[in-house]
Amino acid sequence: MRWAIGLLVGALLAGCSGPAAPKSGDGAAGATIVHGKTDGGTTFVRNYNVLGPATDKAPNMELVYEPLMRVDYGDGGVVKPWLAESWQFAEAGKLLTIKLRTDVTFSDGKKFTADDAVYSLGLPIEKPDFSIAGITYKSVAKVDASTVAVRFGEPSYATLNQFANILLPMVPKHIWSTQNLNSWTNPDPVGTGPFTLGEFKPQQITLKARTDYWGGKLPMSTYKIIPTSPDALKAQLLKGEVDWASNSWANGEKEYVAKDPDKHLYQLYSNGGAMSVLFNTAKPPFDDVHVRRALAMTIDRTAVVTTLQRPGTEAGPTGLSEQLFADWLDPAYKGTVQKVDATAAKAELAAGGWTVEQGALVKDGKRYQPSILFNADWGWGNYADILINTWKQSLGLQVKGAGQPSAGYYDKQNLGQFDLVAASTGGSGVYGVYRFLSSTYRTPIGKSATLNQGRWNDPATDAVIAAMQRTDDVEQLKTLGRQLQKIVVDKVPFSPIYNNYYFVEINATRWTGWPTPAEFDHIPFVGMGPDTILTLLGLQRRGS
Repeated sequence: MRWAIGLLVGALLAGCSGPAAPKSGDGAAGATIVHGKTDGGTTFVRNYNVLGPATDKAPNMELVYEPLMRVDYGDGGVVKPWLAESWQFAEAGKLLTIKLRTDVTFSDGKKFTADDAVYSLGLPIEKPDFSIAGITYKSVAKVDASTVAVRFGEPSYATLNQFANILLPMVPKHIWSTQNLNSWTNPDPVGTGPFTLGEFKPQQITLKARTDYWGGKLPMSTYKIIPTSPDALKAQLLKGEVDWASNSWANGEKEYVAKDPDKHLYQLYSNGGAMSVLFNTAKPPFDDVHVRRALAMTIDRTAVVTTLQRPGTEAGPTGLSEQLFADWLDPAYKGTVQKVDATAAKAELAAGGWTVEQGALVKDGKRYQPSILFNADWGWGNYADILINTWKQSLGLQVKGAGQPSAGYYDKQNLGQFDLVAASTGGSGVYGVYRFLSSTYRTPIGKSATLNQGRWNDPATDAVIAAMQRTDDVEQLKTLGRQLQKIVVDKVPFSPIYNNYYFVEINATRWTGWPTPAEFDHIPFVGMGPDTILTLLGLQRRGS
């Protein structure tokens, strides 16, 4: 198993050379792979303006647009090349020089050059509202036709993973620079990725495989995306109507894998972080650490993982996966799971001057009736109910459930329109997991946040994150990482519930060659950009 943790900044430290183009699959062309998408509603919107302000976007843009780099979770979250061939830090981490691949073309035949990279990286600087990846660099300039120079205000070794974000894609300057990006829907996208848009229907999208993709020849000619629900998906997978999906299946091993272990694959890949309760710290009562601690002390994590049928996956108090980050965890937190402790929780509330009266938190004559936001499309209602019931039984506090479909869930989360939200907290490396807590990403409630949706604002946190960005010394990074762990445990900007995974369901009746959790260098999770592409390139038609 390739869980041996690499250095969190691994390849980013002094420089990195890129590999040869990804190996292509050997299967016959002319075939289709079907993706059942469960988190996009019942219809799709033809909007491929990945950076634009509209919230309704077309799915799987990562198969059309590509980032410069990728994160290899199979190698401990190390950043590796993609459209960037290599890179080098200089000036004590303030200057990053990126060499681009020279064999990449857009789907309209135009060559991908430094002009496109400068334009793409410059968009979030020119238009801060488009900085959905949460960039930290200050400027970007062309060095030559295949080289760009990125400047930071501070040493920024640890921030390299932002260039691996699919929300910072390389787009064609010759098309995008002529558009009004606030209103343009980009209906016929042109990118460097392996697919173009073949046919768009609200209830089915067909992507057409390029024959001139720089990464190699795909073994399929079309990629179909169909909207579905988690329950309908199970039947579609069992019937073989869907080849590939990403959805949590509480009893997947028994209900799916056991029926045909050779072809029915249900896989889990750790993402290094956790599913957590994120507190909106910009508003009372969650700006009070006593309230946050009390609620964290009364989350029944064991009941949640029992409901999910994943015993033993309760998260530790730091929110770091022990499976991936054993070498980085403070020994004080290893093997630790916070248990329900109603007595201690009530003491915390009392220490903060809080009482619970008729189901509400009360202080200084003001009443607060919290709610918890969760994604209803992903079936999170079951464990939201567990949290609500435990808070009621332990504290007498009545928290309201506020389930939303995916679009509404993300909108409210980003705008800070919530009290508590069930959210994923993860990333590549320890810095990647915690960087969202930087006040750099903090926005007022009502203005969309790309990161730090909990509006955490803590000088001590900022100081440690900034120190992590400035160093390439691994031992120092570990020390700083443990300081962040202590902040998370003591100040509770979020409370981890269970270790988070990428869930992958596969019906391998038509396609073989899928990675497995026991041996992988990319995760076959739809939506992971280069990892998704590597998965497709490595497949073969069964029997071919």
